[in-house]
Amino acid sequence: MIPAELLTLRDMLRWAVSRFNAAGLFFGHGTQDAYDEAAWLVLHALHLPPDRLEPFLDARLTAAEKEAVAGLIERRIAERIPAAYLTHEAWLGDHRFFVDERVIVPRSHIAGLLMEDALAPWIDAAEVADALDLCTGSGCLAVLLGLTFPAARIDAVDLSEDALAVARRNVADYGLEAHIALQRSDLFAALDGRRYDLIVSNPPYVTAAAMRALPPEYRHEPALALAAGEDGLDIVRRLLHDAGRHLKPGGILVVEVGDGRAAVEQAFPALDLVWLDGHDNGNGVFLLRQEALS
Repeated sequence: MIPAELLTLRDMLRWAVSRFNAAGLFFGHGTQDAYDEAAWLVLHALHLPPDRLEPFLDARLTAAEKEAVAGLIERRIAERIPAAYLTHEAWLGDHRFFVDERVIVPRSHIAGLLMEDALAPWIDAAEVADALDLCTGSGCLAVLLGLTFPAARIDAVDLSEDALAVARRNVADYGLEAHIALQRSDLFAALDGRRYDLIVSNPPYVTAAAMRALPPEYRHEPALALAAGEDGLDIVRRLLHDAGRHLKPGGILVVEVGDGRAAVEQAFPALDLVWLDGHDNGNGVFLLRQEALS
């Protein structure tokens, strides 16, 4: 039941924030707090630009519009579904991607590193002829690779056929079908010895303990894309074992491991790891050169 006192977009926004805070929701799938999540859902329900809240705050809503907003708010609370799944969209910078519960909600720090400086000074963008997105999921990093390195051939692989279906939609949305080849593969298994100037990967890296403690919002995401054994490194170990054979001389590997930096350093003390702080100082992304993996 929508309170009769709620008349304007501002009223609905305040009501949503209060409801979210009272319900103890968990955020982190594109927003960090109740206000941003409420703004996203309200603007989406009203078919308004996602970055233009202020001009509409005092606009009065029709009964149908209030019902649409309330419906999203109630589902967010009752079902604990992340806003990205309710709206079927996720944003990395200015880039929009389709998402549903076949893929995790994109939130890779590698995206920021690509958009900010194309991984300079570690690689010369003009010299990237072949790149790989390993564990592509929604295809967001593959798309960003295609936009960042327009002359390169991009391969993007995932074990999940469901995820690849979502990735195909996103690749098509950006008109990159001729530029990005999507393929089902268990890491490098189906890549037939292909070699790359750049490999990026945001693989599963959630520890067994963290999986058991996941908030309800994260349980809507496919466990296949999250769980990675007791220390969160089951996939990373396999990836590092084979990556050197798939990099060209001078090529680089960029991998995201979230808060697993200490575990990686303990497991691979001999590797010459470079941690990329990026725009948010400490993002759990490391870089390795081909010669270090050889």
